[in-house]
Amino acid sequence: MADEPTTSEGLIEVMSDRLANQIAAGEVVQRPASVAKELIENSLDAGASSIEVLLKDAGSTLVQVIDDGCGMGPADAERCFERHATSKLRSVDDLERIRTLGFRGEALASIAAVAQVTLKTKRVEDDAGLLVRVEGGKQVETRPCAIPSGTSVAVRNLFFNVPARRNFLKTPATELKHLTQTVQSLALANPGTAVRLEHDGHEHYDLPGASSDDWPAATRARILGLFGEDHEGELVAVEDASSDLTVRGFVGAPSFHRKTRGEQFLFVNGRAVTDRYLSHAVKKAYGELVPDGAFPFFALFLTMTPERVDVNVHPQKEEVKFDDQSGIYGFLRSAVRRALGRVHVSPQLDDGAEDGTKEENASKGNDSGSGTDDTGSAGDSASPVSGDGTSSPRPTPTSFQPRRSSGDSNGSGGASSTPSPRSSGSKGDDASPAPGDQSSALYRPPSDSDDPSSDDAPATGPQPAPAESAAAPSEGASGDSDRRPVWGLHDTYVVTPTETGMMLVDQRAAHVRVLYERARADLRDQQGASQRLLFPHTVDLSPAEVELLEELRDDLEALGFALERLSGRTVSVRGVPADVPDGNEDTILEELLEQYRSAQDAVEDGRREHLAKTMAQRSAVERGQPLSEGERRALLHDLFDCEMPYADPTGTPTTVKLSMEELADRFGR
Repeated sequence: MADEPTTSEGLIEVMSDRLANQIAAGEVVQRPASVAKELIENSLDAGASSIEVLLKDAGSTLVQVIDDGCGMGPADAERCFERHATSKLRSVDDLERIRTLGFRGEALASIAAVAQVTLKTKRVEDDAGLLVRVEGGKQVETRPCAIPSGTSVAVRNLFFNVPARRNFLKTPATELKHLTQTVQSLALANPGTAVRLEHDGHEHYDLPGASSDDWPAATRARILGLFGEDHEGELVAVEDASSDLTVRGFVGAPSFHRKTRGEQFLFVNGRAVTDRYLSHAVKKAYGELVPDGAFPFFALFLTMTPERVDVNVHPQKEEVKFDDQSGIYGFLRSAVRRALGRVHVSPQLDDGAEDGTKEENASKGNDSGSGTDDTGSAGDSASPVSGDGTSSPRPTPTSFQPRRSSGDSNGSGGASSTPSPRSSGSKGDDASPAPGDQSSALYRPPSDSDDPSSDDAPATGPQPAPAESAAAPSEGASGDSDRRPVWGLHDTYVVTPTETGMMLVDQRAAHVRVLYERARADLRDQQGASQRLLFPHTVDLSPAEVELLEELRDDLEALGFALERLSGRTVSVRGVPADVPDGNEDTILEELLEQYRSAQDAVEDGRREHLAKTMAQRSAVERGQPLSEGERRALLHDLFDCEMPYADPTGTPTTVKLSMEELADRFGR
């Protein structure tokens, strides 16, 4: 009888350490900046007072970090390249209270698995240092060497043994940008440590360590050393604390903003992190001071008990998880807003932290900037075209355009703006008050029907008006409001008395609401007013933008754009919506395309919401823009003709009312 075949050993095997390290390197080592980050963090944890970073070929040929830290003994110098080797952790409990930076145990092993690494290190008490050389995860040399106390790690020819990974590196300029940002971030967090950065023999930074323990002064000096002394007058100090949370650092004045987030730095317990949600909190603190598509500079340092934050949720440790993210959002936003208010930068201040859930919803929908400037060329002047085809001067940018009567001509070639949203095909007169009646209710004396306890009183807002009044405001309402004084406050708010007290209106938020509802009506009814440009201008688009333009063309023309495709990817803009102010003609089309691109995956109505919001925000009056009394009165009239006059489309309140009782309380009566 023949022998039975030997039983197979099975399919599952334990990977070798070299293979496991190369796989781990895929998470830990994404690019040369990942290597620099790991090495610099180890130097900082070693107590270095001076760190030198040497680069060649944007880090692909060499990333070397030299420090004067505590160094390592011979046994540690060899053991540090083993997988899961760390001096930072001893037990699982240590993960819940991490205070060091480079605590990951596979970092050096992963780097050495995909590069040629030379380590030189020496402790103060040792007579000589030790050199350890590792190539592709294999130790090839160990010998004594001469070196000052400290450590030098040179990582050469990154991904030399995995050429496919090397092919995924970006251009040298891009990789150098990531390297520079990494060094900037770590240098900001450690102003007491001298930092020098050199690339291909050219010095980029040589930052001295702070000579005193004055942290604010040291951090300010480090910021100016990194970003230029010309920003001296543009830094605003931030400092605030709660029971178990503190924040300190600096934010930039509104003039100190960029088109990208590259100069926004957030640190949690000394660790640089990326958190779009908290970055949005800082942006919201500026309100309208920083235009959409721009990002303010900040370097903010949050300190909290380590148990409140999990730093072990991201392979590169660039993201963290908080136990109360909404609460931290409100705390950070409030702290920045108060700091801006102390230097008379912020036009509207509230000391209370707003509800974090509401802001989280806002951040998901409203934090994607366009990346284009709000400034445009003044060379292309626009003028409305009258009914007889002749051009008439267009109002100046500082002139508010009140709602015109329904008798004006309308259409893509007409001079009028569209009728108010409520008088232009709005649905359901019983859903909200008719035009004029909300302003009428604002000024009329209170009656018994206003008593909330009255059975006939509405749940919220004034009573709906009769259907016959839907076409235009009633004479009585207009007469009452026209007799009321309407003041301007610092060219930012409109103030008017009411029968029960007073009301303040945020002129920009109110105008955004009016224009938003007008744009929605234009998109719905396909009849937006257009103002012909006296000198049409051309826009060169990318192939992707040309496709978007064709997809969006009907909606753009509904808003009031007059466009003509020329040869190739060039588009001639011959007319813009009537509400677009002078100076924005050159940028408004590109900004709308950018917003559309960000909403491409949304349903059609969602994309139109983006378009309407963008049009309103780009065309509304700015804070600090003077309005005449007639313009202020027209703005109030148009606002209270809106379906929802009490907030702009982002949720910013448009009005604040103070009763006589509240005012009396303020005076202690």
